[in-house]
Amino acid sequence: MAKRRRHTPDQIIRKLAEGNKLLAGGTELDEVCRHLQIAESAWHRWVAQYGGMNASDAKRLKELEGENTRLKKLLAEAELDKSVLKEIGGGKLLTPNRRRSAVSMLRDRFGVSERRACKVVGQHRSTQRLEAPPPADDDAELRGWLRAFSKQRPRWGWRRAAKQLRRDGRKINNKRVQRLWREEGLRVPYKRRKKRMVGIGSAVGALCPIAPNTLWAMDFQFDVAVDGHTLNLLNVVDEYTRECPAIVVDRSIDADQVVATLDRLAVVRGFPAFVRFDNGPEFVAHAVADWCRFNGVDSIFIDPGSPWRNAWIESFNSRLRDEFLNGWIFDSLLEAQVIIEDWRVDYNINRPHSAHGELTPAEFAQAWITRHQPALA
Repeated sequence: MAKRRRHTPDQIIRKLAEGNKLLAGGTELDEVCRHLQIAESAWHRWVAQYGGMNASDAKRLKELEGENTRLKKLLAEAELDKSVLKEIGGGKLLTPNRRRSAVSMLRDRFGVSERRACKVVGQHRSTQRLEAPPPADDDAELRGWLRAFSKQRPRWGWRRAAKQLRRDGRKINNKRVQRLWREEGLRVPYKRRKKRMVGIGSAVGALCPIAPNTLWAMDFQFDVAVDGHTLNLLNVVDEYTRECPAIVVDRSIDADQVVATLDRLAVVRGFPAFVRFDNGPEFVAHAVADWCRFNGVDSIFIDPGSPWRNAWIESFNSRLRDEFLNGWIFDSLLEAQVIIEDWRVDYNINRPHSAHGELTPAEFAQAWITRHQPALA
């Protein structure tokens, strides 16, 4: 069987030109193919690929194909290098021994050449082929001492270990202790501080309400009973009228109780347009966020550590502390609930506010309703 011949683009174009001359002279295609010593399928494939080209066009196409192959190879190598770098991980490999280990690992895992692995890691090939220097005679004993020291003093690092070695009479520098400490994989574990949750509410800026029931402010306050148990107070204030719709008193108050309080007030007063909180865990909880979303109420969270951005509720807390809590000692939770509720009612009905022209919160709210009754009707 004759060996199959591979044609170059120049040869293909010359045969196409010869074949077209024969076809123009009336020769059948099968005769042309026999004359050119090719199959008819090859003729049709050549016409589809090289039809209308001359020799220079074919040469340029060949160059483009070679360039495309080279670019594909470069892209594949770049992707391989990227995978190799991901495998090594972040940070620099600062010592020859670490780079030597990285090169060996890459060759085993990716099957790359030593030249390629050294280039990616940044290791000279002559350095890679050098044998690692033998450890000092006392390195094994010193490594064991460092491991024992780390177990005995888990919160002390290599600096204190070096100081202790020198206190024991050894002449040793910090660099050696640090190197052996790291090679043994010793480290002082640190406690990562848990990131505090911060509520995400509506960005309204310095919102100033212009009608009752527009904005409710909520905050917690604490007191202590005679028996030493803590009393938690959840205070709610209407920022426009300065009314206090509710003060919830309990041993502890969670997000579900906050939602229950909002539901109870909404039945009597209707839903507010906004509710202002700080970033306490009870307020940033999903239960409160869901209540606001389900009832069309926008939540406003003050900046962390900025109580002055919730000024009206802070002012109310100071009045409650100064005028009542500082002068009363509660014997039980039930007594605190009853007496604080009596104070809340008295505050709304009988305590005048200079900002309201010496009207009480209840009087100011009623005056607003009377003044805007035609519009409300």
